[in-house]
Amino acid sequence: MKGKIVKVSGPLIVAEGMEGVKMYDVVRVSSLGLIGEVIELRGDKASIQVYEETSMLGPGEEVESTDEPLCVELGPGLIESIFDGIQRPLPVLIQKSGDRIARGVKVTALDHKKKWNFIPIVKVGDKVEEGDILGCVKENEVVEHRIMVPIGERGVVKCITTGSFTVEDTIAVLSTDSGDKKITMLQKWPVRIGRKYKEKLSPHVPLVTGQRVIDTLFPIAKGGVAAVPGPFGSGKTVVQHQLAKWADADIIVYVGCGERGNEMTDVLNEFPHLKDPKTGEPLMKRTVLIANTSDMPVAAREASIYTGITIAEYFRDMGYDVAIMADSTSRWAEALREMSGRLEEMPGEEGYPAYLSSRLAEFYERAGVVKLLGSDNRVGSITAIGAVSPPGGDMSEPVSQATLRIVKVFWGLSSSLAYKRHFPAIDWLVSYSLYSQNLSEWYNQNVGEEWNEYRAETMRILQEEARLDEIVRLVGVDALSPRDRLTMEAAKNIREDYLHQNAFHEVDTYASLKKQNKMLKLILTCYHLGIDALREGKALDDILSLPVLESIGRSKYIEEVEVDEKFAQIESELKTQMAALKAKEIF
Repeated sequence: MKGKIVKVSGPLIVAEGMEGVKMYDVVRVSSLGLIGEVIELRGDKASIQVYEETSMLGPGEEVESTDEPLCVELGPGLIESIFDGIQRPLPVLIQKSGDRIARGVKVTALDHKKKWNFIPIVKVGDKVEEGDILGCVKENEVVEHRIMVPIGERGVVKCITTGSFTVEDTIAVLSTDSGDKKITMLQKWPVRIGRKYKEKLSPHVPLVTGQRVIDTLFPIAKGGVAAVPGPFGSGKTVVQHQLAKWADADIIVYVGCGERGNEMTDVLNEFPHLKDPKTGEPLMKRTVLIANTSDMPVAAREASIYTGITIAEYFRDMGYDVAIMADSTSRWAEALREMSGRLEEMPGEEGYPAYLSSRLAEFYERAGVVKLLGSDNRVGSITAIGAVSPPGGDMSEPVSQATLRIVKVFWGLSSSLAYKRHFPAIDWLVSYSLYSQNLSEWYNQNVGEEWNEYRAETMRILQEEARLDEIVRLVGVDALSPRDRLTMEAAKNIREDYLHQNAFHEVDTYASLKKQNKMLKLILTCYHLGIDALREGKALDDILSLPVLESIGRSKYIEEVEVDEKFAQIESELKTQMAALKAKEIF
């Protein structure tokens, strides 16, 4: 099917003579072969968003339909790769065209020549159905790539081989009702259609991030969805990077959607050198990067989110827990707004298209914990975490509000905390997590029955501090009772020694749940013993001058291997010094 261009409007072109094309079909534009996608049909005219620069295009040039939707290639070679928004491998593009991507470059997403060692786990005569695992490829030291029966196929294994193969080589033959079906390690899937599964389950296991303010106060479940909104400079990207580095997920898909190129450069430079706390291997060995930076064509920004979530679904179908970071959905929404404006659609609030909310929901609803296809009852999950960049920090703008109606975790970043150099700048007074109740049983069983009590008391102290702070502003700190002043000090310890976390410190960048539990226990035990001392008539200044308080404040820098010994030592010192204070001994 060939048509001709009649209009060019930036990344949008209109072509006539396109009878028979379907919505979201991929087309090739002009003699350069630029990649485009049909986004509107009116009679024989098709509106096409072009994923490459459209300068020098003009009316009369040919447009040819491929009669296929935009698809991603799925198979060995995804891990450790970096793609653009439409899954073109950037290292290959650099080799072909240099630092600036040339237009119309045709490359395959995966290396079709590289050979992978395939080890089958089924044998001839076995009955298999869609989603069943046929065999494995060791993609690297961390990830075992599981080759599955393609969705829609089932039958009896007629032939299966072992050895080194390319992704296009036949590794098995299935005898099906419609004849023999050759199976390769390469699968393709349209990005705008979610991959099938049996059943969606309720999330009940936390995604441990190693970030104390998140794990303790506002946890997210594996299979959950979260938003990280905040004004410029409040640390959204660093929070996303921390989650990508340390989250308790098997696979990380990081989508840089319309963000600055140097931020993606930071990821590329850091991840190969950072050690995964679970495996001891570089973090890059379980990561897929999709980079569609702010200087790349705006239309490809819209596709990058779908490319990322489809790759995440593929690894979920293997039985992995996957976390996808989208930084940021605001830039993605801006791409929607630009294309909608060029289509001359009726604008909604602040110029965004009327379907903004439904498109956001389409993305986030592809996350979740699911029972997978196949005969072995495997379970996999996708946790979706999207950064939102409201202009001027205005949380009432459409993207923020539409996101909040969908997600269950809200990590609201505060510019005032960021200005005070308190990072992560997650405001504990406005943030929330609707998974806390679901996860309480898991915490009781795996961390300790006191965890939920510590969490509730920590929030109570922080909220009490906010109330007392209003009084201090009006009449001064001297108007507070000694107990209220002790509460203010406890809240200060929680804020500065516990919630404040240095992402660039070798030890403090990550804290296990065990360490978090012991840190909270120390702070709260100190608070309770201080209240007891006040009841016995001891002076507040004497309590606040105990030498052990310095050790409690620096407990965040205790290495994980020394947690049991060092925390027991500090707790012993605390009880000894408090007892001595009550006996009026002098330090």
